[in-house]
Formats: sequence, structure tokens, C-alpha cells
Amino acid sequence: MKKLFGTDGMRGEAGSFPLDAATVETVGASLARRLTEKLGRAPSVVMGRDTRESSGWLEEALVKGLARAGATSRSAGVITTPGVAFLARTLPADAGVVISASHNAYRDNGIKIFAPSGSKLDEETERLIESDVFAQPATVALNDNNRSLKVVETEAAESHDLRSRYADFLVDEIGRDLSLRGIRIVLDCANGAAFKLAPEVFERLGATVDTINNQPDGRNINLGCGALHPEALQTEVVHRAANLGVAFDGDADRALFVDENGTLVNGDGTLWVLARYLKARHELTGDTVVATVMSNLGLEVAFQSQAIRLVRVDVGDKYVLEELLRLGASLGGEQSGHIIFPGLSLAGDGLITTLGMLRTMAEAGKALLELTKGFQTFPQVLVNVEVKVKQPFGEVEAIQKAVREIENGLGAKGRLLLRYSGTEPLARIMIEGDNQVEIEKHAAALANVIQQALGV
Repeated sequence: MKKLFGTDGMRGEAGSFPLDAATVETVGASLARRLTEKLGRAPSVVMGRDTRESSGWLEEALVKGLARAGATSRSAGVITTPGVAFLARTLPADAGVVISASHNAYRDNGIKIFAPSGSKLDEETERLIESDVFAQPATVALNDNNRSLKVVETEAAESHDLRSRYADFLVDEIGRDLSLRGIRIVLDCANGAAFKLAPEVFERLGATVDTINNQPDGRNINLGCGALHPEALQTEVVHRAANLGVAFDGDADRALFVDENGTLVNGDGTLWVLARYLKARHELTGDTVVATVMSNLGLEVAFQSQAIRLVRVDVGDKYVLEELLRLGASLGGEQSGHIIFPGLSLAGDGLITTLGMLRTMAEAGKALLELTKGFQTFPQVLVNVEVKVKQPFGEVEAIQKAVREIENGLGAKGRLLLRYSGTEPLARIMIEGDNQVEIEKHAAALANVIQQALGV
């Protein structure tokens, strides 16, 4: 059976299967039935959405399906993905559902489902929901009028109260005893789910906050801004003489940073800073950090100098979390900015990550520029190739031949990682080595081979 759930939930073009209203209603009904089977009672579900124009009607379809199968639901309205994970854990609720496609463009959308623990829904239940979806008759895509509906931010009392619970948690618990007075921060909210929440949190802690890309219109989420496009933020941090810049993605489960000189600090740099902070406080369990195969070789070398072990897993925050829990480790994350502190939250949370970074800076009395010293990245190139079908690379001789030639050329001074995106029809090429020009040449050659064999 074809899978609908990838490493980060269901995702696709809004209005087309499986992100059409009829299928999403089926997903809601299936989730309610499957939870009822497990619990022996009617379940309760909390949900939220990002700022895409499709998120409102998709949420309505989900609510209709949940209600049809006997579940009760509550909506926090526009809220971050980790905010819903927090609510699922603390209300408590039997599941949390987010309508979001994270860093994707506005035309896409998705469904992420959380267990009451705040972790992603188990794969067994995902497969059962998929079987229910494929057992239904084929659905028809929404018409243009429905596809153009925009999100309207409702200020219903319950939605406001749910969002306030999460904001209070960030300020009163994660930010306890943290004063940001005298700190100037520039926030790039990607015209996404954190556009109101993020400024509120840091202002309540005393920071002077300048916010950009905080005027969502349903179609500008992630558009030339946020964690995928931090260039404007880098300029603003320098222009405003800020202490720190923070770039969120559309659902704010990731954060990238900019130091006072306008230099970008990605997830690897964040792990470097936070791991040393935790180790100095004897809070880095097992002196171990979990990252993915995408993390730069330079991070591994830097950690070795600090007697910190780097454990790598496949790409996807769900795999990082699984390994964190298996090892009992206290810090993990991805180069893209997903950082997980399992002792605080089982979901990557850009706001928690930012508060952790600010606490590190405050307690060390050092700027981010100084805290990142000691970590030197190896030259790295990333290339995406759009593909028609995700055929195993090992089954395509031309690709295998090109890979062997590149790996022989890199030797012990570099590495090649070739994988498919878990959420998009893309082949992803990552090459590291000691010569930028050489690895770019290798990446272009391999991309051409993949394009010829599997490309659109």
C-alpha cells in the first residue's frame, strides 16, 4: 500500500489528494475511530494551524471527520507546531493535530499528528489511517473558489486561552529567571505561525524586539524569508545593531540564528554552542549529541576536541528523537535548525531553542560570535534534483557508477550522501570535502546523471 505519511506527517498540494477536503475528513474520522479502539472511549483532540490560505478549510474538514466518528475537538487557531504538541501533552488530549506544511510554499499543506506525549503519532496508527483513506472512493480536488479561501484568525476565547497556555509555559517555565533587558533581537517570523507569539514571548522577558515578515496574507508564508531565506534578517541585524537575529520557518519548529556581525549560525553551530553549555553544567547526558547524516564533518571534529560523542541518524527529527530516547541523551537536532531537548519537549521547538541560546549567552556573558568559536565547517555543497519517481538509487547503474567515482575521488577527505526527501519529490545530494570547487563539480555531475535517469 502506498504511504501517505512521511517523516513529517502527510504533505502535498492543498486541494489535491490527499490534502483535499474529503480525504482530510476521512483522516479525521479514521483518527477518531482508531483512538477509540485503543482507549475504549471517545477521544479528545486539540489542533492548530499555520497561516496558509488553505489551513482554515482543511481544519474545518478535519473537525467534521473527528465529530462524525465521535471525537471532541478544540482549536488553538494559528499556533506553532510545537505549541500543539505542548497542548496535547498538558491539557491533556488524546492527540494533537497541526495543519501545516512547515517550510514549504503556501500552495502545499500537511497534517502532523502528535501523541499525548508530544511525540509524533506511532507508525502503526499511521498505517491504519492510510488503509482507511485508500478504502474510500476516489476524491475530487477542490474547485478554484475553495482553493482561494484565506485563513481568518479568529479570536474566540478558547483559542486565545490555548495559545496563552503555551506562551505562559515558554515565559514562566522555559524562560524562568531569564532577563533579556538590554538585549535587542530581530525576529524573522516567515509570515508564519509565530508571527504574534514570538514577539510576545521575548518582549515579556524584557528584550527589545524588532520583527520582520510578520504580516501573513495566506500566500506569503516562507516566501523569500524565514529559515530558508535568512538574507534579509542578516542585513537587519547589522542595520539595527542587534545582539541576535532569529529566523523561524512557517510552523516555527526550527530556528536559525544570526550573530551581531550578520553571520548565519545553522543547526550545527547551535548544537555546538548548546552542547558545550550543557556539558559545563553537567547536563549533557553521556556527553552525547544526536544529529543526522547531514551534519557537517567539522561538527564531529569539533566535538571530539571537547570529548563529546556525535551519534548520527537518518534525516528527520523523528529519527533524532527516537535515538535521543533510546540513548537517554539530552540534546539532538538537525543542521536545518530542528533542535530537540527531550527533557523539555519531544518536539523540535524554535522558541525553546531560541530561549536556550539566549540563556547560554546571558549566563556566559558572551556574544554568539564568541560562543561559536572552535567550530570550523568543512566545505559542503547541497543540490536538489526534482524526480518523477523515487526509484532506489542502487537499482540505477548510471547513478551507482557516478557515486563510486565521486567517492573514490574524495577518499578519506570527504563524504557523499545521496537520499530522497521525505516530504517532496526530490533527490538530495550532499558532498563534503577539502576543496569547494571540486565538490561543486562532483555535485553538478551527479545531479546531471540523476536528472537524465529519474528527472522530471
